[in-house]
Amino acid sequence: MSSPLVGTIRTSPPFRYEVVGSFLRPPAIKAARSLAAEGTITAAELRQIENTEIAELIQHEKELGLQAVTDGEFRRSWWHLDFFWGVQGTERITLDGTDPGKRAESFRIARPIEFGQHPMVADYLGLQALAGDSLAKMTIPSPALFHFVQDHNESGVYPDQETLYQDIIKVYREAIRAFYEAGCRYLQLDDTTWGSLCSGRHRTYLRSRGTDPDRLAQDYVRLINESIKERPADMTIALHVCRGNFRSTWFAAGGYEPVAEVLFGQARVDAFFLEYDNERAGDFTPLRHIRDQFVVLGLVTTKHGGLESREQILARIEEAAAFVDIEKLCLSTQCGFASTEEGNILSEEEQWAKLRLVKEVAGEVWC
Repeated sequence: MSSPLVGTIRTSPPFRYEVVGSFLRPPAIKAARSLAAEGTITAAELRQIENTEIAELIQHEKELGLQAVTDGEFRRSWWHLDFFWGVQGTERITLDGTDPGKRAESFRIARPIEFGQHPMVADYLGLQALAGDSLAKMTIPSPALFHFVQDHNESGVYPDQETLYQDIIKVYREAIRAFYEAGCRYLQLDDTTWGSLCSGRHRTYLRSRGTDPDRLAQDYVRLINESIKERPADMTIALHVCRGNFRSTWFAAGGYEPVAEVLFGQARVDAFFLEYDNERAGDFTPLRHIRDQFVVLGLVTTKHGGLESREQILARIEEAAAFVDIEKLCLSTQCGFASTEEGNILSEEEQWAKLRLVKEVAGEVWC
């Protein structure tokens, strides 16, 4: 089967074939982090090992032909918490009563928040230096997720929600400015909040807490839009929606319809990276609310090593093109390969096979 659709290649982000961000941590990284936690090696020694492994990862990304490369999130333990812990005014906490198979960590606001001298700006500079002439993409959790997580760990620092919203907006505006000044022109906001708001079970739970999920969706689109409002014209900002990815698991299921009109119709991001690897994400009908943004279709799963059918991927791209012009579509994996340092349940060889498949299929459609 060949693709009945023909689109053109792109030379600016989002690109026709993409990676979400995280990669499986190599053994050297895992060993070094354990030694650093024990105090056997210094933070400087750990960073040097990370530099070596990130440089090797970037070389693999370039060999694959990725036009935007990432550091694989090799310096992080969590895809989101490391960023939140770096915001001034937050503190690291341990949760009680959680799944014993998962690390029980989160964050809480301890005093009014500020972006400050966030360590991930230095991480981006390191990535950019290693990327050379390739575009270096930075990934951070979204402002909506910052609020959603802290709301479950409320510490009473802020007298009302609007004051908190305004401080989150300020933090993210400063973050975007700092990353831009460091050279970042491609920023991805990762967000599991919308996965929760797509889930009937999670929406019922929110109502039991006195929270209207539809109002929350409106508030969170405003939060995202206000946070990115001052971004420079030559900076691309994408939003990646996920339903959970810890060690190949998931926590939410449900199509995009409950949030589509608000999220797709009102969010001012340049692109949406959308999970579409199985029935948990529903069909493509909600894409009718997309305005003029790009949609990066996450049709290749990162949750297991089995390769999808090339023909099936082509057929699904054709289905999506009934709602979004082919020139506004791109292709990627559904999520990263290691949202946390534990990584998903597949091998490095399978990880790269997935990405080769993404590139090969994209090359048949957009050429």
